[in-house]
Amino acid sequence: MVMESTGKAAVFVDRDGTLIKEVGYLSRLEQIEILPLVPEAIQLFHQQGLKVAVITNQSAVARGIITEDKLQQIHKELTAQLARRGAFLDGIYYCPHHPTEGMAPYRISCSCRKPNAGLAERAAAELNLDVSRSYVVGDQSSDMALAARIGAKGVLINAEGGRGQGQESGVAFLTVEDLWEAARWVIQDLRGLK
Repeated sequence: MVMESTGKAAVFVDRDGTLIKEVGYLSRLEQIEILPLVPEAIQLFHQQGLKVAVITNQSAVARGIITEDKLQQIHKELTAQLARRGAFLDGIYYCPHHPTEGMAPYRISCSCRKPNAGLAERAAAELNLDVSRSYVVGDQSSDMALAARIGAKGVLINAEGGRGQGQESGVAFLTVEDLWEAARWVIQDLRGLK
C-alpha cells in the first residue's frame, strides 16, 4: 500500500537498536542508552526539513513485562535525554500488541504491528507527512518490509558493520552501520532528488 499526500517528507525510525541500545525488553528508565551520534543524526534530519517519527513494536506490554503507562514514562525519558542533547522527535508511535503472545486485550493481530502500516498511517495523518517521499530506518527486516509496504525508502542498521545494497523478500534497501551514516545517506539521496 503506497500512501501519498502533499505533506512533508519524514524519517520513520525504529527505537531499539536504532536510537537506543538493544537490551531485550526494556523495562526500566536506567536501561535507556542513546547510541552514539543519534542526537546529531536527528538534528541533521531536521536541518533538512524532515520530520522524525519513532515507529516501534513494543510487545513487552502484551507480554505483561511493562504497562503502557511505564512505556510512556520510558518514552518521556528518552525524549528528555534527547532534548538535553539538542535533538527532538516529532512523534513516538508504538504497537503494544502481539498476535500470539501475552494477554488480552493486547494479544491480537493488529494493523499497527510492523511490518503493517498502521503506525506509519497514523503518523502521516497526525504530522501531515508524505510517506512516498520518506524513509524507514531500523535494524529489523520488519522495518524494511514496512518501507516497501508504504512506498518509502528503507535503510537497515547493521551494527556489525555490514554495508551496501540488500534485498530481503523482494524488499530493496541500503545497509549502514548506524543512524548517523543513515542520516548522511538520506541527505545525499534528498540532494539527488532535487
